Amino acid sequence: MSQQTFAIFDRESGSSHDEYKSSLEQVQEQLSKYGLSGNQSKVFIYLEKYGAKTAPEVSKALKLPRTETYHILSELQNKGIVSATFQHPIQFIALPLEQAICFLVNSEKERLKSLEKMKPQLSEIWKNLPGFDSEDKNKDEKYQMLKGTNQIYSKITNMTDDYSDELLVLGSEKDLLKLYHSDFLEPFEKSKQKFRIISSCSEKTFYIFDKLKKNNVRSLGDNMKENLCYIIKDDSELLFFTKNANKSAEPFAMWTDSPTLIYSMKLLFESMWNKGNAS
Repeated sequence: MSQQTFAIFDRESGSSHDEYKSSLEQVQEQLSKYGLSGNQSKVFIYLEKYGAKTAPEVSKALKLPRTETYHILSELQNKGIVSATFQHPIQFIALPLEQAICFLVNSEKERLKSLEKMKPQLSEIWKNLPGFDSEDKNKDEKYQMLKGTNQIYSKITNMTDDYSDELLVLGSEKDLLKLYHSDFLEPFEKSKQKFRIISSCSEKTFYIFDKLKKNNVRSLGDNMKENLCYIIKDDSELLFFTKNANKSAEPFAMWTDSPTLIYSMKLLFESMWNKGNAS
């Protein structure tokens, strides 16, 4: 069993378990999205697949320092996905994968609820703290680089939740479909606030705008390149995809409040709006 474990996690070519390496890497990558580090996921996988083990057995099988192994096992217990026996020597047991994921998801939900409840108290404490910066923090133009779906969609949600004038959205068919499936368009279905959308959606995919006011959406069809997608909020904020949904890699975007960039992209939007076809 021990030799078999070495082979599964051995990255050298020629292993008899080469076929499993890709799957293991995919599992580790997915577990990282639930907050597990590389070695934490490796320990969890080992315990889940090979059953109850002592800390020295885990350390030897995975070639991890013993001190680090004990630390990882303690962290996994704190996360609720590994338990320990009362016997001597102590053995550690992992929850089945599906149960572990449910536990991690529920824990994250509870953490977010707790953070939401703390918001008013933290805001009040913050207001009572004196300011020490005499310079105007808002006079300089700002930008922020965003990597990955979570960061980008969190920023988009902030922009759409509190806009007061008008929201402008320009995106390719693939970009708009991705936004549609993330429920981005849902708040606009009954919204009384102004918004306009330009897309390259074909007749087959234009259904995503069925619940929106027709005069708020225009199509450019094949006249718009697929690598262009951005959102403008109130002529004050711009989120521009630099690597968007058409790419297989992780998406990147840039957010900025630069008046020059916003003005330029607004001019482009108005020009394309005038060329577009009403739905």
